[in-house]
Amino acid sequence: MTDRQTDAFDVAVGALRRKERATAELGDWLRRRGYGDGEVEATIARLVEAGELDDERFVRGYAEDKRTLRGWGSERIREGLAARGIAEPLIEVALQGDSEADQVARAGALLASRNQPLVDDADRARALGFLTRRGYGYEVAHEAIRHATNQAA
Repeated sequence: MTDRQTDAFDVAVGALRRKERATAELGDWLRRRGYGDGEVEATIARLVEAGELDDERFVRGYAEDKRTLRGWGSERIREGLAARGIAEPLIEVALQGDSEADQVARAGALLASRNQPLVDDADRARALGFLTRRGYGYEVAHEAIRHATNQAA
């Protein structure tokens, strides 16, 4: 192993200690810091072998954090993971187990936290826009709004 590869490895480990990253994301991060493809590939291979870099672990943690801390829906999580270079099969792993009922409940909790009335079509349209921007599909958003409207009545 060359000194440059050792340096790339040390820099990558430091980066992962500060923030977990996907494989593609870490590779891009290292390239932006001037490391060549050979150094990046060797570093990534070594990190994967050591268990420090694991895309499946990353996608599960990312999805759970975004659901819990940000209230994101599946579509926004999908977009976020794709932007980080995650392959579609791993994105599907991240979205497994997030049922429509779970999404409706999260979307409803978001609406409740806003504490805004849903008395007319304009209110419901604003709520729909809010939920779709958070990554909820129209069906989920409509169901959450319907449920919130029925609870308020």
